[in-house]
Amino acid sequence: PGHVQLLPPQNVTLLSQDFAMILTWAPGEGSPPDVTYTVRYESQDRLDKWMKVPHCKNIPRTFCNLTCALSNFYVKVRARVKAVWGRAQSPWVKSQFKDYYSDVELAPPVLNLNVKENSIHVSASFPLPTCVENLTWKYDLNLWEAGSEDKKKYESNFRKDTVTINTTALRGNYCFSARALYESIDLKRSEFSQPVCVQLNHRG
Repeated sequence: PGHVQLLPPQNVTLLSQDFAMILTWAPGEGSPPDVTYTVRYESQDRLDKWMKVPHCKNIPRTFCNLTCALSNFYVKVRARVKAVWGRAQSPWVKSQFKDYYSDVELAPPVLNLNVKENSIHVSASFPLPTCVENLTWKYDLNLWEAGSEDKKKYESNFRKDTVTINTTALRGNYCFSARALYESIDLKRSEFSQPVCVQLNHRG
């Protein structure tokens, strides 16, 4: 191709989803099928210094997970993306500013239940990017008898904590559900996870 007018990506959006910061976009009008994209980001404390994102250079997909590329989770960042096809390059298109700390969106944790004779051990696992594992994630746990509205709450457990519940007095079908918590500028919460129910002290 001699001179191709490569139109820039559209709908460039920096979004926070399930513990991750992700840049998404749509192909520009009339983009060739084998077009690729390159992403960079800048942070508000070093404006006009666009940092490369090695895993998002000349990629065919229309998103880039920036979480672990960020040097600081407490400073607002924005990203930009351009289309590349052969020697043709589109102009860069920038996203809005966001920062991980205050904009992070949480996903519900996955519960792991370990039923013993007179107790049950409940732990939560989070689909976290490795780079944010050391932030102080917590979770709330609810326990209730199936069909009852009366929930026993175990609140603000640290992510690695296992909640041990004495089940000696519990008979029947009991359900567990949890949500992720994160203390930023305000307290953020995920939705509650789908309930997991178990039969306790079933005399079969």
